[in-house]
Amino acid sequence: MIASLGRYWTTRIITLPDSPLVRTGPFRYLRHPNYLLVVAEIAVLPLAFGAVAIAVIFSALNLLLIARRIRIEERVLAPRRGA
Repeated sequence: MIASLGRYWTTRIITLPDSPLVRTGPFRYLRHPNYLLVVAEIAVLPLAFGAVAIAVIFSALNLLLIARRIRIEERVLAPRRGA
């Protein structure tokens, strides 16, 4: 995913009006593919050590944060998608 975004990758929510939207790599199939990896990391690492409660609690909290971030990103990108 980072390779698909190239020099446009950042942790900040920034839109550059004159830059094209990335539609290659995993972005062909999903709008926010990186968050799938983040969800898996948060869940799998505690599970690897048998910490089921921690995996569930932190996954739920992480899901809330990611959902909020995706809503913000979608709002920022909507004008560029023609929505």
